[in-house]
Amino acid sequence: MHSFRNDYSELAHPEILKLINQFSDEQNIGYGLDKHSERARNLIHREINNNDADIHFLVGGTNCNKTAIAHSLKPYEAVISVKSGHINVHEAGAIEASGHKILTVPGEGGKITVEEIEYVYAQHRDEHMVVPRMVYISNSTEIGTIYKKAELKAIYEKCQELGLYLFIDGARLGVALTAEENDLTLADVARLSDLFYIGGTKNGAMLGEALVIVNPAIKKNLRNTLKQNGGMLAKGYLIGLQFEALFADDLFFKLAAHANKMALALKAGLKRLNVEFAYDSPTNQQFIVLENRIVQKLLEKYDFEIWEEGKEKTTIRLVTSWATKQEAVADFINDLEKLI
Repeated sequence: MHSFRNDYSELAHPEILKLINQFSDEQNIGYGLDKHSERARNLIHREINNNDADIHFLVGGTNCNKTAIAHSLKPYEAVISVKSGHINVHEAGAIEASGHKILTVPGEGGKITVEEIEYVYAQHRDEHMVVPRMVYISNSTEIGTIYKKAELKAIYEKCQELGLYLFIDGARLGVALTAEENDLTLADVARLSDLFYIGGTKNGAMLGEALVIVNPAIKKNLRNTLKQNGGMLAKGYLIGLQFEALFADDLFFKLAAHANKMALALKAGLKRLNVEFAYDSPTNQQFIVLENRIVQKLLEKYDFEIWEEGKEKTTIRLVTSWATKQEAVADFINDLEKLI
């Protein structure tokens, strides 16, 4: 069975496993203070063109989001997000559990707008309300769309004007930065945000995310918050090793580019079959609408996520990864063509 369910079904890329195996019996200090984590930090510093940013390695996305938001905000401060944002839909109330309200806006194509930020900010005027203090976005978004440089710049400048932090969820930052339509670099992301993270879990790593804190006001005592939120891994060098591998020879970008290449091949085949797309995504998540009978037949041979189920038609999500093979894409298109 071919899986298009997500981009973390496989354990890890061979180069990462090779490095882990190479140092499997090496003794390292724990909690991310080891030499491999330091090398990984240096490689990321070079990539973002900022040696002053603090970099912390965390286990996963939800832990990263919760830690970053809980650390940055006071108890009465809130975060603004689109309704489809990962922190609002897919994190089991982790942000609310840390005592922070999520103020949601509709968004456009999965992305927040400057006007929506201004509106929410203006609505919260006195001490009887929470205080908006952060804007949360993800790139790529939950529906695979991406922010262009002009959009990110406008959002960041508005955040600065209003005294808001801009936090970028980078669980799928790799595919965003290697999408054909993209005009951002990792250095741009660091320059146009207060904090963000680089996702490894969904881009070839066994596990791990690299949280990058650019704004000095947020840096102090982050490790205390990290420990309090269960994000400080005793064997922190396990994550450091993986990011050392990801950024030593542009592997991070190569893996993401492959995922996008397979997604575009899939998209081209689907368009040839005149399949209806729920969203126009340039990255490794593709959302299509099919008759329920077709969905049920495809599930006999393929694994994918039911995104939105209807009485007659259902929207499904197809996700490609660093390990997706051309044959899997071709098989899916051929089988779908027979069913249509």
